[in-house]
Amino acid sequence: MTVADKTADMSEEFLLGGLETLEPPRAGSLWMRPFEAVAACLLVVIIALLFTGVVSRYVFSFPIIWVDEVASISFLWLAMLGAALAIDRSEHLRLTLFVNLLPEQLRTLAETFGMLLVALFLAVMLRPAFEYAMEESFITSAALNIPMSWRASALPVGVGLMLVLALYRGLRGASLPHVAVSVVAIAAATGLLWLLIPGFKEIGNWNIPIFLVGFVAFFLVIGIPIAFCFGLGTLAFLTFSTSVPIFVMIGRMDEGMSSIVLLSVPIFVLLGCILDATGMGKAIVEFLASLLGHVRAGMSYVLLGSLFLVSGISGSKVSDMATVAPALFPEMKRRGHKPPEMIALLATGAAMAETVPPSIVLIVLGSAAGVSIAGLFTSGFAIAMVLLLVLAVLARWKSRREAMEGVRRAPLSVIKKTLLVAAPALILPFIIRTAVGEGIATATEVSTIAVLYALIIGMVLYGGISRGRLYTMFVETAALSGAILMILGAASAMAWALTQTGFAAQLVQSVQGLPGGWLSFMGVTILIFLVLGCVLEGLPAIVLMAPIMFPVARSLGIHDVHYAMVVVTAMNIGLMTPPIGIGFYIACKIGNVSPDEAMRAIWPYIGALLIGLLLIAAVPFFSTAFL
Repeated sequence: MTVADKTADMSEEFLLGGLETLEPPRAGSLWMRPFEAVAACLLVVIIALLFTGVVSRYVFSFPIIWVDEVASISFLWLAMLGAALAIDRSEHLRLTLFVNLLPEQLRTLAETFGMLLVALFLAVMLRPAFEYAMEESFITSAALNIPMSWRASALPVGVGLMLVLALYRGLRGASLPHVAVSVVAIAAATGLLWLLIPGFKEIGNWNIPIFLVGFVAFFLVIGIPIAFCFGLGTLAFLTFSTSVPIFVMIGRMDEGMSSIVLLSVPIFVLLGCILDATGMGKAIVEFLASLLGHVRAGMSYVLLGSLFLVSGISGSKVSDMATVAPALFPEMKRRGHKPPEMIALLATGAAMAETVPPSIVLIVLGSAAGVSIAGLFTSGFAIAMVLLLVLAVLARWKSRREAMEGVRRAPLSVIKKTLLVAAPALILPFIIRTAVGEGIATATEVSTIAVLYALIIGMVLYGGISRGRLYTMFVETAALSGAILMILGAASAMAWALTQTGFAAQLVQSVQGLPGGWLSFMGVTILIFLVLGCVLEGLPAIVLMAPIMFPVARSLGIHDVHYAMVVVTAMNIGLMTPPIGIGFYIACKIGNVSPDEAMRAIWPYIGALLIGLLLIAAVPFFSTAFL
């Protein structure tokens, strides 16, 4: 019997039920099982290599120089195979709000049309990917002394596999008329754009709103996955309005997916899965409930505090909400909290906690904008505390009529027992933050240590994870990581195309002439990232805009970390803002509440977050005091 089991009976009267899980992702096709196995093995290899490198460097003072190269090779293969798995399992991120409003026939046509457009993009990119791999064969790696084509071959293999899967998904179950209409429409649009090439080249940077805004927005509306929206928009921009060869685009995509810092992304995704499977997050929730559950608004405080602490372990908003909501909602309902209010607090609480390390968004932002991840992790705690305080004040006011009949303080013995169970989980976010913030280890190294720590603690104290469940988690992590990294690669290519036009330099000049100086620029930043957060989700918005916006902020004397906190906070508020914000609908699904009902309740909480955001933007002290 585990420690958690021993205290379950004792604390049942005061703690809050079991942890439910989200629906598992759809299993992949049978013929994809070998690729799933390879992707799972690659993830294990990466973790083993990184851990070996950490031990050899810090314990034996003997760095193994080839570890990073092998991990980098494995990482690109994991990214490309994972992106293919995400197509097979329908796990690429996309905006479905508008497609779902269409009648069934039009929705089916849009899905067929969209998947054939994805196949077109992949077909066009296949030859450049192959040529890129061939070019890399002339470059030899520094440590292993092998051709870099061993690594770059992942690109044509992944693109080819995704092409087959996109065609299969686009044609499977589609009616012949839908396929014919889609093919004719794509061919006609391509032909028309080809005829208009002379005109496009004459209008210069006006092609940016046509291709990189208009086309991308259209692709988003019809439900094409975000990564391929960026890819198609950039491909069209380069093909029809410039003389830049498409070969360059595959190199930009590789660069966007290959930063060594991004190695921590799949590992932190896996950490979120382990948190959910072992119940470590539930242990934190139960401890906070025993400590604060008896006070007025106590359950709201527990929800916010749990999101704050759990986010520091998982790095994933979905995992955070899925861990916290099922454990707290039954008791909150009993005390008179209305489900829409609970969803509003859950969604905005998840947005608040996004800056708590080990936030994947902060890691990607540090990589894309060249900002210290240690500085972002240090500042992230302080910024989350500001937002936590604002939400807690609103929650207290909202709970002034909370039904407290029958609620009593948990005995000290229960608090001690729940603390004992939660302690191993509670210290994990502080280990992560301290190790990175103090420069003891990089985010990538800490992610590896955190996963192994969670696995060992989970097996010893929390009941462990079965082999079958562990393998499933590896495959799910590979698919989700591939989807994320594909977005980063495509967004990097699009950001490069934007910067090559001189748009960034023009933006600097126009912004520097704004009345109000850096404060006006902060206002513009907030509006931009609120909108992008609604539409694009966090990671693509950051990779797309960071190379453009951060140089402007620096030219105005804004501290990188201060600006990063404003960007991330604004983006996450947008993510949870209806009627478009994707995170809002995820929260509604987790809490099983109609979005229409929750939409009316969330606005005061969004307002509270906006007040916190304005404070963060106007007062650099909150972001930089602890650096």
